[in-house]
Amino acid sequence: MIADRYRPAFLAGAALVLCVAALGLFWPGVALYDTVAQYRQVVSGQFDDWHPPIMARLWRVIHGAFGGAAAPMLVLQMALYWGGLGLLASALARTGKTGCGVAVLGIGAMPLFLGWQGTVLKDAQMLGAMLAAVGVVGWWRLRALRVPGWAWLLVAMLLGYATLVRANAVFATVALIVMLVGPRNWWARGVVALVGVGAVLAVSPWINHGLLGASSSGVEQTEAIYDLSAIAVRAPGVPTGLSAAAVRTIAARHCVKPYFWDPLGEPSRCAAEVEPLHAYPTGTLYRMLAAAIVRAPGAYLAHRLAHWNSTERWLVGAGGPGALPPVTSEANALGLESPAPLARQWRQLEQITVDTPLGWPIAFLSVAVVSLVVAMRRRAGAARDLALALLVSAVLLEASFLVLSIASDLRYHLWSMVATALAVVLLVADQTPTRREWLAGGVALMVITASGTIARNVLPPAPASYAAQLL
Repeated sequence: MIADRYRPAFLAGAALVLCVAALGLFWPGVALYDTVAQYRQVVSGQFDDWHPPIMARLWRVIHGAFGGAAAPMLVLQMALYWGGLGLLASALARTGKTGCGVAVLGIGAMPLFLGWQGTVLKDAQMLGAMLAAVGVVGWWRLRALRVPGWAWLLVAMLLGYATLVRANAVFATVALIVMLVGPRNWWARGVVALVGVGAVLAVSPWINHGLLGASSSGVEQTEAIYDLSAIAVRAPGVPTGLSAAAVRTIAARHCVKPYFWDPLGEPSRCAAEVEPLHAYPTGTLYRMLAAAIVRAPGAYLAHRLAHWNSTERWLVGAGGPGALPPVTSEANALGLESPAPLARQWRQLEQITVDTPLGWPIAFLSVAVVSLVVAMRRRAGAARDLALALLVSAVLLEASFLVLSIASDLRYHLWSMVATALAVVLLVADQTPTRREWLAGGVALMVITASGTIARNVLPPAPASYAAQLL
């Protein structure tokens, strides 16, 4: 048995060992298509905003200082990931909740979570930065200590980076900040959060284009084009900026898909049909979308719910792509290599869980909603308050996909899934859940699990490749 006074150090050491082991397993990092495209910008020094300029700029600085290709960024995101988890685990051990601390490290080692953290990608960078920020706050607050000013500065830097590194992240980061340091009144929190999100959305283009020097790629138009095309197909005759002939072609080729927007941007599919929409200024496109929604709210709602169901991986066919993290890098001539064959062994663990509720964002969302109700009914306390902040952040991020989302990759949900799992551990650390609380969570999860399992056995299997999804 480990003496009580040594348990925090033991868990901190365990986090370090897990970090080193994960680096060895995935070294030098898996490069996806997006990774290759972004690294090309890093090498050339020419940036656009299709991929986060903040990450490309940071990568260029690290590349200039340390050389290498993806490996330095892998070290960064793994250090942030395990650093945040290690701080939380150690802080829980210091309060006598060693079992909960072990559970925190266990969450970090879950196959899908760790597998995606082995990919050098904006989603892994966002997850690492947010976990590190939560770990810093938790290190002091869980021990009933005041967070020092320099630590808040570090948290601000981490959450600022997370906000800029992923478009949807603003809903998670602003919610987290408001819950950690904002007003206690819920109405006031809502107002501050809305103002915060609006401010970030307003200033982000200036940061990306002015401060970071990225050129415009038109990425901000994709949501409007996706939604306008869907309304046009579901409600022919509604003005959307698309000609009747273009709408017929889009419908005939099945280019509007719940899974993602990609067929609408693919030259071999429907890029030519939606090309006229690219000529409109972004603001005009979204005004056109708002007018189309007013004229055909049912078409818009059906489209968004179909996509949300797809990205939440709820009532879908079995075996869809975009859930398993790859273990080999995209072919490239930039020196981005693949991990050793040992990583494929880890993929076998991922395959065991990927099509179970452990790989369904909707399952975690159901737990998050129940846990949020539980947390709101409890008295304020360090563990409960941190859990509440994580849950609000996770739920609002998932809710944002109802309106702003164009693809269904699992990696978009990593923060919500990990944050929910950590929040449950913190609620258990706060006080033992009652039988009613366990029952409520169990019933919600059972409903999602049963309906999702039935869907996977009844619906046709999902196309297993990107190319097949385009058709």
